Formats: sequence, structure tokens, C-alpha cells
Amino acid sequence: MQRRVSLTLMAISLITLTTDFGSGSAYAAALKGSLLRVAPTATVLDLTHAMAPQDLRMAAWFLVETLPWFPKNSLHIVVVDPGVGSQRELLYIEGKGQKILAPDNGCWTLAVPQPEKVIRLKEKQWWNPSVSATFHGRDILAPVAGHLHSGISPMELGPAAPEWVKLPQPAPVNNHGILTGEITWVDSFGNLISNIPFEALSVAGYCLAGGQSIGNRCLHYAQFPPGELVYLPSSGGYLEIAKVNGSAAGQLHLRPGGTVSFHPQGQP
Repeated sequence: MQRRVSLTLMAISLITLTTDFGSGSAYAAALKGSLLRVAPTATVLDLTHAMAPQDLRMAAWFLVETLPWFPKNSLHIVVVDPGVGSQRELLYIEGKGQKILAPDNGCWTLAVPQPEKVIRLKEKQWWNPSVSATFHGRDILAPVAGHLHSGISPMELGPAAPEWVKLPQPAPVNNHGILTGEITWVDSFGNLISNIPFEALSVAGYCLAGGQSIGNRCLHYAQFPPGELVYLPSSGGYLEIAKVNGSAAGQLHLRPGGTVSFHPQGQP
């Protein structure tokens, strides 16, 4: 009997891979091979395999910054999975026009805080015949992605998930006009990206980070000479601390979780 192909899933335009496997890793190659063995015509794009090992918050903010820019109905495999082999679930998620396959560890919940559909991967017919306890990305997520690309309905993957792990989302605190937040991630240039929306900085003032006061406000780095510390809107719209042609993270000795605050002019 011929299987009825889901027209919705035929619209998958792209399958992406985001992992902490490391650049040039055999694990990344095996993940891709497992997917292509099921769906050899799929278009597969490596977003990064350089996530910090087991760093869920780094993965979460990476997805926040990248997923909104992909075509609708792209399918994203995310394997940053400190709980691999444990009782944690594996999930299929839909929301904001994107589809995600990921562990139930909260890594996707900042990018898609209100999903339209969350399904537990329980139907083993879509997995590899042999499943390693330490490589669910290769043996479960990749073949499931291949079958979705080939046209199966997400409803065939397992039951709907009534609840899931949510990664805590830090929010800046406003104390008498002083906004205090935290560094959410550090990019490859050493720029410090915070969780403070830049639009909230509507008045003149200065930032305090790593024990230093930063009063150079700008819209792009070239407004100040090399070596100067500046604050500006990040490409995602958040307060960013940067060192022109240098590393703010290196000079200020800050990393994700570090504190940053904005002080309106006249505030101590």
C-alpha cells in the first residue's frame, strides 16, 4: 500500500545541524551520513559544531540569534545534550515558522518560547535499527529528520508532549532607573552581548561592566578609535559591550553570566 505523503513536510526547505561535537569531528560527519542515508536528496547545512561542550545557554542564545533568519519550514537538528542516554526525552518542535529536533533540556525554549506543537519521539520505526546510548543524534534525531524530509507526518513520531523543560530566561532588573542584566554570550570577536534590550536605553548614560565605566555610546564600531571600549545595539537589538578592533571580553575578564548595568546620566 502506498504511503500518503504529508504535503506540509514536503515543504521542508532545509535541514541544519548545530552541535558541540567540534570542528572536523567524525561525530558530525556520522550525524550527516545517518541523515542522508534516509534522505539522500536533502539539503543539509552545518550551522556550527563549535558549541562549548554541554553549554545549553550558549546553544540557546545561538538559536535566538540565528533561527529567525532561516526560510520558513527549515528543520533544525540541535545536539547539545549533557543528558544523552538518561531518561530525558527527545522532541520535535514547531514554532515561529521553524521546525526543531532536540533533546528535552530547554536548549530551544528561548528561541521558541511558545511552540505551536511539541511531540515526543517514541516511535522506534523511524530510528536507526541499533541505537547507541551515547549517540542519539546519529541514531534517532538524524534518521527522524530524514523521514520527515521524505514526507511522514510529525504525528507519526509519537505522542504530544504536555510539558517540557524550559531554560530559565534571565531578565534585566530596573532599580530606580539603573538597568542591571547579564552577559548572555560572547561572540568570536570578544564582544559581550547582554540580555538588556537596547531600546530600553533611551536616555544618556554609561555602562558598568567588569569594574569599568563605559560612556562611549555608538551605533557602529568605527565611530571610535581602535582600543576604545564602547556600548552599542547588537545585531539582535541587545546592549553590546565592545572594544574597537579588540576583545572586550579579554580586557574586562567577563564571560556569560557576568553582570552589566546601565546608569542614566546623573545616577551613581
